[in-house]
Amino acid sequence: MSTPLFSRAFAVRRYTPEPGVWSKLTAHDSVVRRLDWILLLSCLGLSFLGSLLVFSATRNRTGLTKGDEYLFLLHHVLNTGIGLALAAGTVWLSHRTLRGAVPVLFGVSVLLALLVLSPLGATINGSRSWLAIPGGFSLQPAEFTKITITLGMAMVLAARVDAGDRPRPDHRTVVQALGLAAIPVGVILLMPDLGSVMVLGAIVLGVLVASGCSNRWILGLLGTGVVGCLAIWQLGLLDAYQIARFAAFADPSLDPSGVGYNTNQARIAIGGGGLTGSGLFHGSQTTGQFVPEQQTDFIFTVAGEELGFLGAGLIILLLGVVLWRACRIARGTGELYGTIVAAGIVAWFAFQSFENIGMTLGIMPVTGLPLPFVSYGGTSMFAVWIAIGLLQSIRVQRPVSAAR
Repeated sequence: MSTPLFSRAFAVRRYTPEPGVWSKLTAHDSVVRRLDWILLLSCLGLSFLGSLLVFSATRNRTGLTKGDEYLFLLHHVLNTGIGLALAAGTVWLSHRTLRGAVPVLFGVSVLLALLVLSPLGATINGSRSWLAIPGGFSLQPAEFTKITITLGMAMVLAARVDAGDRPRPDHRTVVQALGLAAIPVGVILLMPDLGSVMVLGAIVLGVLVASGCSNRWILGLLGTGVVGCLAIWQLGLLDAYQIARFAAFADPSLDPSGVGYNTNQARIAIGGGGLTGSGLFHGSQTTGQFVPEQQTDFIFTVAGEELGFLGAGLIILLLGVVLWRACRIARGTGELYGTIVAAGIVAWFAFQSFENIGMTLGIMPVTGLPLPFVSYGGTSMFAVWIAIGLLQSIRVQRPVSAAR
């Protein structure tokens, strides 16, 4: 028998489009014309820049490439292609169809996260957040929980509002949504993957703000987050490498050849780029392989060194355009469910981008979060493109009368 949380959260009445929406869309419009091309082209531009930066960061690392300097470049392009296909499939299925499949998607994502804690889990760079799969591949389930938490909380919070029963979520509904989010967050804390937990916290906050719930919940959530961080620190729940990272963030001069090495080398690379950079493939820090994990977590250092302030600024500008278009989509939809999903994605992309760029500049602790669309990585690339597919689906299926 279903618990009250799931029985109420997933018993959602399907959204009924306004009369004439689909007939007008079929007769006078098309899915292709309704896509947000500015959003799509910005994401493609980021992935293109990412391909150049990944190639620059890996072409000389023979230990990683096994003698094939194009290995990471080809994988990055392939991951982007698969991501585009997943985005297209998401648009084809539509976010409303996926709304009915949220219980299954949520359950699968939590199950995959739990498997990381089993013997199938793999530890990479000190973090046991990967799932080893046949063929030498690995999967990071935490990336998919970012999607399912967004969809699941949106379903719970918008159920009675979209049905016309209430103008905004009541306190009981908010408790149910937070209880839903607590399940994957708790599992990921056990890994522990604090970077992903921070992103999930930002998503939860963004979702609650977009739902129109009471400000007391927002303030309470922020206060709980602060208390939770202090409790984790005091109870000694952090691994040694995580404590070392926070210590290096608090004191950049601490152990410059050890835990502080990554951030020190990252600052040297970015600081040496100047206005226009040293030129693509000509960065001394990048060519000399001084920055560890440069194709993933520290990809922004390649941009800073080789493309300079202008190139790094272009990446930030494109990320800003993505967030701007996502915000417009959130405001233009005619249903709370679509608004919440779009807002959750905005919070996800905004926080993760700020954290990734911030840790290379030394203003945020190192957490191992990739830069959306730019960093090398299969699971993270698939997740962000599925999110773009959700945004495009929300835009495509907005009321015909909605402002562009």
